[in-house]
Amino acid sequence: MRKIALTLSLALIATASAQSVQAAQSLLDQGKWQEAAAAAADLNTSDSLALAAEATTAGASLVADSQKKALFEKAQAYAKQAIAKDKNNADAYFELARAQGRLAQFSGILQSLGLAGDMKKNLDTAIRLDPKMAGAYVALGLWHANLISKGFIATRATGADRNQIIPNFEKAIALEPTTAVHRIEYANALILQGKKAEAAAQLEKAISFNATTFWEKRDEETAKAALAKLK
Repeated sequence: MRKIALTLSLALIATASAQSVQAAQSLLDQGKWQEAAAAAADLNTSDSLALAAEATTAGASLVADSQKKALFEKAQAYAKQAIAKDKNNADAYFELARAQGRLAQFSGILQSLGLAGDMKKNLDTAIRLDPKMAGAYVALGLWHANLISKGFIATRATGADRNQIIPNFEKAIALEPTTAVHRIEYANALILQGKKAEAAAQLEKAISFNATTFWEKRDEETAKAALAKLK
């Protein structure tokens, strides 16, 4: 009888935890990133900490540049905690890679190249754990594009490959064809290669989708602004 009671208790706890993560996700979808990050961090599970990392990285796009680095470092810390709790959590590795990519923009050359190397390892791990993670392919395609654009030294130091840019974006879009941010990042990578017409086509696609969440609406506005600059 005690075993049955214990099993039921654990099941109820798991259900409550899942519902709480969903509540934090709902806050994030509304743009309430601070509340989402705090609620997710308080749950202190691998999945919730990965969500806290996502919310913190997303929120950094809304604050002054002087506040961004601290938030990316905080997101990185959340992601590392998530990995410590579950080394098979693909989302946690992806969120760590994403935070590292953003953090590299606020670091010196040597540190940024080091972060780039760590980012690639974490993206590869995320994809190994979840081969259908579209966002990881997007990030990997952008990783190659950004480093190639920085010239020979960055390319040689990191192993970035021009031939890996388009295939990674094509994988992501095949998995999630109606996700606007994938198209926007693809356009950014194409612009870095001087392919403005192809970039415009991706941006046109991005603004054709139905934006519902706070972040999707921001993506739509971003795509419209980028498209206007290309015309």
